[in-house]
Amino acid sequence: MNFEFNDEQKMLRRSARALLKDHCSLVRVREVMDRGDGFDADLWSKIVENGWPAVAIPEAYGGGGYGYLELVMLAEELGRSIAPVPFAPTIYMAAEAIKQAGSSEQKSEWLPGIAAGEIVVAWAGTGVGDCRVSGGTLSGTAHSVVDGMVVDAFAVVCEIDGEPAIAMLRADSPGVRRTSARGIDRTRTVANIEFGDAPAVVLEKRGQAVLDDVINSAAAILAFEQLGGAEAAMRMATSYAQERYAFGQPIGGFQAIKHKIVDMFVKVELARSNCYYAAWALENKAPDLPLAAACARVSATDAFEFASRENMQVHGGIGFTWEADPHLFFKRSKMLALQLRGIGTWRERVMAELDRKAVA
Repeated sequence: MNFEFNDEQKMLRRSARALLKDHCSLVRVREVMDRGDGFDADLWSKIVENGWPAVAIPEAYGGGGYGYLELVMLAEELGRSIAPVPFAPTIYMAAEAIKQAGSSEQKSEWLPGIAAGEIVVAWAGTGVGDCRVSGGTLSGTAHSVVDGMVVDAFAVVCEIDGEPAIAMLRADSPGVRRTSARGIDRTRTVANIEFGDAPAVVLEKRGQAVLDDVINSAAAILAFEQLGGAEAAMRMATSYAQERYAFGQPIGGFQAIKHKIVDMFVKVELARSNCYYAAWALENKAPDLPLAAACARVSATDAFEFASRENMQVHGGIGFTWEADPHLFFKRSKMLALQLRGIGTWRERVMAELDRKAVA
């Protein structure tokens, strides 16, 4: 098992970091937040120009034909920059669902547009029982759909003939009604989506096992976004501790601050090891993927929440103000923690997978 990236992958990381440094500074993130539209169209154009949406999509469907290791590196850099773009729901969630559960015809219909950046998709996965498909139409309501106001289509977790499934439909389909909702992270939109007998296509493969496979894959990738955000928050705290003086010395010299930064470092590195193993399991289709994805999700969620919170503490009183940047990472950590089910569910999955292995 080799956790070292090759030279081509390292070059991809460097180019991604450079692009985001130039086009997704925190100043730019604030501009998007203040506009209130939750979508940086210029940044998305740059991402598309560089072929990021196509990275892990097969060449047969217009993709780049690379693998998950390249994709998770992009996810980590996007998380580091708290980028205000719908990359995660489109690529980690919807594209993964189509790749794993779609027929050849369904893949041909959706994946080329996603790979080209022409179709942006939101993941409406609040619960199997909330939406149902009958007679080719979708009915129900999906709540708190991240990026729901800016996308072209939806991938909806639903129920058909008594079993879980994933339905695809265009946002402008008859019977689709979007209502803006207030979210904690104003760099991304949130919407409640009502489906009133809206025409939809259910992906070919159905059932709880298929849905779990899709969610495990997406969770392993999403954990890298959380890892990137956690490391960025930790580095922000470290930098501030070196620059901010009190009683004639940098506050980083005080033991209490040192302890906070060390605790952040421990959680970030623990999350990194779990994320790397999950990426390996995903790339190699290892049977341990359910456990690896759950461990990555739990540790990355914990690391990002902790590092973003402690970053505010290190900044002191100013760290809680609107003008300071730490709250941007804290709010993003809370938003990502709710994607693909909360941390409680993932903790239960860790225990269930460990019990299963012990019995086996």
